[in-house]
Amino acid sequence: MSATEGFWPGEAPPATEEQEDVQEPDATVAEPEPLGWPQPHEEEPEAEPEPEAQQASVAEPEPAEADEAEEPEIVPVGHVPGEVDIPDGVAVLEGSPSGADRTVGIVVSRFNGEISNRLLESALEALAAAGVAEERITVMPVPGAFELPIGAMALAKTRRYSCVVALGCVVRGETAHFEYVAGEAASGLQLAGLETGVPVAFGVLTVDTAEQAEARADRGADAARAALEMADLFSQVRQQAKAQ
Repeated sequence: MSATEGFWPGEAPPATEEQEDVQEPDATVAEPEPLGWPQPHEEEPEAEPEPEAQQASVAEPEPAEADEAEEPEIVPVGHVPGEVDIPDGVAVLEGSPSGADRTVGIVVSRFNGEISNRLLESALEALAAAGVAEERITVMPVPGAFELPIGAMALAKTRRYSCVVALGCVVRGETAHFEYVAGEAASGLQLAGLETGVPVAFGVLTVDTAEQAEARADRGADAARAALEMADLFSQVRQQAKAQ
């Protein structure tokens, strides 16, 4: 070996042309760590949020709009007959359910007779309690509720009765029969009172079931008292008209 080609011990030999053409490995490639070195730990996955945190993240629904403010209760002022608030200084005509000197006609349906009988019984008890003499009461049975209006009209047209009480019961069935009978009974009884000027009280139960009718079988008394009150009111109206 010539002196120009020699190299000191420990020095790398000069690269030849063939070696220069060989590309050096990419410096970015990480060399494997020697055995025995601590191995890198994998990153633990992020913990899922706790239920409370999840609930906090859920947007709470907006509260519903507040209902309109309720109107303040009106305090009764002045003279208060019954449930009507009438101020002082206003003329008042108010009937009383008194049976003194009253004659009463009762038209009652035979259909659903068990309920009709109880309605009639309670009506007679109310009339007796109001002072209506038994001999001044007339009871006229008719086949059913549909015949109540014409029966009431016949009694009212005689002008012998201060008022008329109509009693009966219509129970809803599987057909439209209920609507026709109940509706015509109500409108017909009102027409009887309007055409004759004699008060006609509506004591007809219009219910869905027999149980509902049983629970209301004492409503005949309400109808009787309503008839007496209207009779007294009409009497006051006539007296006032004569006085003028």
